[in-house]
Amino acid sequence: MKASKLTYLMVLTLALSFVATGCRKKPTPLTDLPARTGERIPDPNIDVGRVKPEGDPSVGQPIPDIGDINNFKHDRAALAAHAVHFDYDSVAIRSGERANVQAVADFMKSAAANVALLVEGHCDERGTEEYNRALGERRALSLREALISAGADGQRIVTRTFGKDKKIDLGPSEASHAKNRRGEFVVLTPK
Repeated sequence: MKASKLTYLMVLTLALSFVATGCRKKPTPLTDLPARTGERIPDPNIDVGRVKPEGDPSVGQPIPDIGDINNFKHDRAALAAHAVHFDYDSVAIRSGERANVQAVADFMKSAAANVALLVEGHCDERGTEEYNRALGERRALSLREALISAGADGQRIVTRTFGKDKKIDLGPSEASHAKNRRGEFVVLTPK
């Protein structure tokens, strides 16, 4: 009788330990994203719709390291009216947005040589954090390539992605999402 109770207790303890450890969900770890070093590794599988003009050495080249962008004054207002909006899950620049890209390129062509440009890529809230950061980076790179194709100096243009972190419209509608899928331009001048 004692052996049967002991066996029953051992089986019950073993079953409970399986239930307790087998049902626990492991938290999904966040992936650490590498810090920007000023260089990018081109991915031949990603087509950002680049136009490569003949003889322009800066198109498709690594993004320059202009140092710590915190050593620059950030002027968001100067080019705020020229934000470029994207279709869902796209890095292609709409034909209606090309005038904004040209206006920013013209600004950079006429700006002093020590003025740089930060191109920020943004997404709506749909998608994972990793995916949206990558999509935001591809959008920023697409805009950078378009600016270079329009005559801006690629050595003075850097990119940054915010993914879905900096939404300008918090609503759940498609109109809200459309406002958040954008590329913004920040003028950087030395402090």
